Amino acid sequence: MTELNPERARQAIVEYTRRLAESAAAAGPDAAVPTAPEWTVTDLVEHVGQTQHWVAEIIERRITDPTQLPTEMAVLPADPSEWQAWLSESAQRVATACSDDALDAPVFNAAGDERSGTQFWMSSMLNETVVHGFDAANAANRPTDIDADIAAALISNHLTMLTSPTWEMRRSESAQALRGTGQTLQWLATDTPADTGAWLVERRPDRATWQPGTHQADVTMTGPAGSLLLTLTRRLPLTDHEATGITINGDTTLAQHWLDNTAHAAD
Repeated sequence: MTELNPERARQAIVEYTRRLAESAAAAGPDAAVPTAPEWTVTDLVEHVGQTQHWVAEIIERRITDPTQLPTEMAVLPADPSEWQAWLSESAQRVATACSDDALDAPVFNAAGDERSGTQFWMSSMLNETVVHGFDAANAANRPTDIDADIAAALISNHLTMLTSPTWEMRRSESAQALRGTGQTLQWLATDTPADTGAWLVERRPDRATWQPGTHQADVTMTGPAGSLLLTLTRRLPLTDHEATGITINGDTTLAQHWLDNTAHAAD
């Protein structure tokens, strides 16, 4: 699995939250968010800030029992001029909570996979910040630039979530749809080292699995890591080569079926 250096991940949470806040300010609180239907920029800012504060509390309190997860959410300032400072505070709080001392501490892991709880939450918060940062930039008609190493790590995180025990348990309809008879899907990044920019999904009868590396596949998507991430998270259309720079070789229908059945609950 492509993992970021923890310090790089913490810095990225703060930096991409700053970018999100700037885009939100440029768009305005009432602007619609085209890539997050039914959301306004106000909804997006509230969601990101509240989630960062919520996760920080989980790690700070070393919560291991899901029945003890925080039930109160941070309050979004009524004045939009205060949102950038509020988001800066939430980003710094969650980055600080994910300190080196906390990386292996006992903390609830909502994915139920082999990662420590803090490692899971740190990846999740980076994903929230980067993907919703794209949403905010899109609402403001601003360009988006996702560092290739960040995007690669988030693709690994994304596939790990979709094949996790928790996804199978809580999103059984999606997990069932992702099963198959051995069909394979390959994603290849053109702007990362080969050992960190290749992902293969296999749709087995019992469950979908993924592994790093380059292999023969029924369909292969090749392009910049940022575009692959935004396509996987349904922010960019799979077949719009001009927008994404992604080329597809093989069964496009198979790739589209994967995307159609992998939406996160909060998307």
